[in-house]
Amino acid sequence: MYPQSEILFPHRCVSSLGKLRGPEWENLVERIAVLPESHIDALAFSLMMIKMDKCLKCDLGSYKASLGCCACAQRAIKSYKKSDHQLIKKFHAAKRELSRYLENNDVNITIITE
Repeated sequence: MYPQSEILFPHRCVSSLGKLRGPEWENLVERIAVLPESHIDALAFSLMMIKMDKCLKCDLGSYKASLGCCACAQRAIKSYKKSDHQLIKKFHAAKRELSRYLENNDVNITIITE
């Protein structure tokens, strides 16, 4: 029904989030946007956004899905009530969670870390 909708937050939407908050957030978004989507930081950013956007509860027939992933992500970032610093802490927590998962599980993908 919505051919532009993905199932989970797509890396292509990262750059659309930069101007929505302050300079600390914008710097993080600019750095993540130019990374390959398989970079550990890009994956951690996606994990954070998947949780914030509640992607796992999205139904392709829902209003949220009809908006598309980028619009949904923008709404989530704009409506986040805490500071940019707290938002960036969420990114670092997602990176720690992803790193722990990769260390403890046999994952057959190439993750870029540099």
